[in-house]
Amino acid sequence: MKIRPKRECRWDLVSLGEVMLRLDPGEGRVATARTFQVWEGGGEYNVARALKRCFGLDTAIVTALADNPVGRLVQDLIYQGGVDQSHVRWVEYDGIGRAARNGLNFAERGFGVRGGLGCSDRGHTAVSQLRPGDVDWNKIFGDEGARWFHTGGIFCGLSGTTPQVAQEAMQAARRHGTIVSYDLNYRDSLWKARGGKASADAVNRELMPLVDVLLGAGPQPERAAAEFTNLALAATTRRSERNASATDWGATCWADGEVHQARARENLPVLDRIGAGDAFAAGLIYGLLADKGAQYGVECGAALGALTMTTPGDAAIATLAEVEALMRGDGAGLAR
Repeated sequence: MKIRPKRECRWDLVSLGEVMLRLDPGEGRVATARTFQVWEGGGEYNVARALKRCFGLDTAIVTALADNPVGRLVQDLIYQGGVDQSHVRWVEYDGIGRAARNGLNFAERGFGVRGGLGCSDRGHTAVSQLRPGDVDWNKIFGDEGARWFHTGGIFCGLSGTTPQVAQEAMQAARRHGTIVSYDLNYRDSLWKARGGKASADAVNRELMPLVDVLLGAGPQPERAAAEFTNLALAATTRRSERNASATDWGATCWADGEVHQARARENLPVLDRIGAGDAFAAGLIYGLLADKGAQYGVECGAALGALTMTTPGDAAIATLAEVEALMRGDGAGLAR
């Protein structure tokens, strides 16, 4: 991969995707909760946030929000994460959300033998109604400049038009020499009414010739690279859930004809597993943007993903120092 130098670009990474409110009942259950902790989150957004907060890079989110107090709450949470919002599209709110609304995600973390549970309320959201031509991609990738563009299967699963928007963005990114990454991130709930896995696969295959870096590439990413020869890198996490509170965790990637493995961590305690895969993607991308190579990238991503499972919410909130300490194998003793 030939990554554009920072001096040419305002953005290290630009993400395209939905930013929802996550309503978390903590140790309780959604169906019996009386209070919720509120976070912001979204598969593509989480990558941009981690690269900003954990690694100090300049990132932006392209999304759309209905202009009401819920949308402004999402805006305030994004401010805390530090991701630039200059390309957020604000849509007029009609009073009750007939035309456009903001997405909600009710999510239980689970515990032990009780698995996690998600209940999405995201139909007809503002971002799902984006269409080709709504975003000035030449301004983002040309006038401003971006080293990396990231999107994925969650955004493409929102509606019939979102894959077209992703395709338009990828084509513009490639015209301007921006690296394109795509996380397959299949979700049954998003595709249930739209043809299921077969429809998702068809969309992904149509977009694949425009992808440089494929995430979620399956247990043998080298096989994806052999099928789609345009790929420069293919990567995936390796996880085997022992129960909701413990997992075996690792990662692997294929790059330049070689397979790189991160150190496996067995029986890793889990507080909240949501967002760990996005954290892996962010750590991997950081390693590549920092010119540290694929082996560093896969180790960095695996370490950040592991740390993200120790804190509540979707967001990765570890520091680079903490990530590199875990990569070295430092202990988890009290620092004071």
